[in-house]
Amino acid sequence: MSFLSNLMRDQYYQREGPRPAEQVGESGVIISPDTRREQRIPQGQTRTRKWPVLDAHGTPDIDLATWRFSLDGLIENSLNWSLDEFMRLPPVKVYADFHCVTRWSRLDNVWGGISTRELARLAGVKPEAKFVVASAYDYGWTTNLPLEFFLAEDSLVAWSHDGQPIPPEHGGPVRLIVPQLYAWKSAKWIKGLTFLAKDRAGFWEEGGYHMRGVPWQGRDGERFRWQDE
Repeated sequence: MSFLSNLMRDQYYQREGPRPAEQVGESGVIISPDTRREQRIPQGQTRTRKWPVLDAHGTPDIDLATWRFSLDGLIENSLNWSLDEFMRLPPVKVYADFHCVTRWSRLDNVWGGISTRELARLAGVKPEAKFVVASAYDYGWTTNLPLEFFLAEDSLVAWSHDGQPIPPEHGGPVRLIVPQLYAWKSAKWIKGLTFLAKDRAGFWEEGGYHMRGVPWQGRDGERFRWQDE
C-alpha cells in the first residue's frame, strides 16, 4: 500500500499513455521529430513513467544570486548573463522524448527555455566552429556534442519542465536539453557553452561513453566509444 501511495504523491509520475505529437494542444510548441516516430522507444530502451534522478556527483549547491551563464570560444560576441537576465531571453517550448543511456526512456515532456539557435545567433558563432562543450556547476563536469545537434530546432537551454521550474535534482535552475541525443548530453546545472573547431571529450566521454550518442543509431544506440572501433 505504501508503494502505491508514494506513486500517487509523485508529481512526475505519468499516469496516462504518451500523447501522439499531433495531439499536443499548445500553440507554438516545437515538436521534436523523434516524437513522430511510429515506435518512439529506441531498441534496448524501456519506457518509465517516473522521472529517475541520475548524476555523477550528486546535486551541487548553487547560489542563485551569483549564478552566471556564459558563451565563449569561436564566437563573435562573448556573453554572460545573471539568472534574471537569462530568464528574460525570448522563450520557446519543445515537446520531446528523453532517452537515458542507462536504458530508460521518459516520453511526453514539454520543456521551456531559450532556443540554442537563438543563443548561437546572439553569440555570432564562427563558421569554423563544429562542436560545443557544455560545462556545469556539477564540480567541473562537462560534455561534448556536435554543433549540428546543438543547433537542432528542438534543442534548448531549459528552465521549465511541464510548466514548472526544473527542480535542483533534475538540473535546475537551468539545464541543456538536446532530445535527439542520449540524455547525458543534456547537461544538468549548466553554466556555460564553449564553441570549438575540434571535438573534445567530456566527463563521461573520457570514461568511454560515445562522443556523439544518438539513441537510434545502429542496433543498440551510440552508447560507448568502442562501438566505432
